[in-house]
Amino acid sequence: MKNFTSFADAGDYKALLQQALKIKANPYGFQHVGKNKTVGLIFFNPSLRTRLSSVKAAYNLGAQAWVLNAGADSWTLEMADGAVMNGGTQEHIKDAIAVMSQYCDVLGVRTFPTLKDRDEDYQEVVFNKILQYATVPVISLESATLHPLQSFADLITVAETKQKERVKVVLTWAPHVRALPQCVPNSFCDWFSEIDWVDFVITHPEGYELDPKFTKGARIEYDQRKALEGADYVQAKNWSSYQQYGQLLQNDPAWMLTPRHMAYTNDAKFLHCLPVRRNVEVSDAVLDAPGSLIIQEAGNRTISMQTVLHELLK
Repeated sequence: MKNFTSFADAGDYKALLQQALKIKANPYGFQHVGKNKTVGLIFFNPSLRTRLSSVKAAYNLGAQAWVLNAGADSWTLEMADGAVMNGGTQEHIKDAIAVMSQYCDVLGVRTFPTLKDRDEDYQEVVFNKILQYATVPVISLESATLHPLQSFADLITVAETKQKERVKVVLTWAPHVRALPQCVPNSFCDWFSEIDWVDFVITHPEGYELDPKFTKGARIEYDQRKALEGADYVQAKNWSSYQQYGQLLQNDPAWMLTPRHMAYTNDAKFLHCLPVRRNVEVSDAVLDAPGSLIIQEAGNRTISMQTVLHELLK
């Protein structure tokens, strides 16, 4: 593993998953890997789980961590190549990332889409500049199109709780008060469509189809009830339109997950990446039910990050 930006970087996912379960069973047993190492974390947008779990993961491995909020804790960064910097930006991304690489052994970066220009977002312009200028391994803490640490944590959660060899996992669209990016659902599809012990189904209203390169191998079902039938795990998430980029085409409250929806499943466990708009995306009755894994799932964000750091630093 040279960088960690998508499922493809996981390599042998079964081996990576087994390593994650070993680390979870003995979280302080690999501190020799991080000794005298520094993990750098740069955030271009807010974070709760990603920031805190990443710092905790570094400490668990015996490493130190620093955190930089771009533009708030640092100079305003110029992104354009060849820019004449006579405006509001004070430092070029080329110089900033090269310098940050001097101060850490691995760099975690969180960027975010504009939801205005699909080509720019899906070409990962900002994230790829960071990959270009970094001289240390780079971990995606979320990018314009993917959130692999979240999906890896989801996989860990399913693997440690499943009661049978093969399980049905459903990703369902949920309503929201504003347009959200496709990063989390893209990444969930990127991972779970490749897991050979998962029957993977995506359900959403027509018009909310994701980028086909992430949904290959998955069954797409527009009837939410039909999709949920027999599910062992249900992940709910809102996303805006990919084709009519960044738009909310409809916001049917009937798609909000409730106990009535969960009754169609095989007593399914519930997943959500958080934060969640309670009683908009998902009802309290589902979020707080015994089958809700949202806190365990959030806890596994430390394990997914710690496992990736272990692979990059060992």
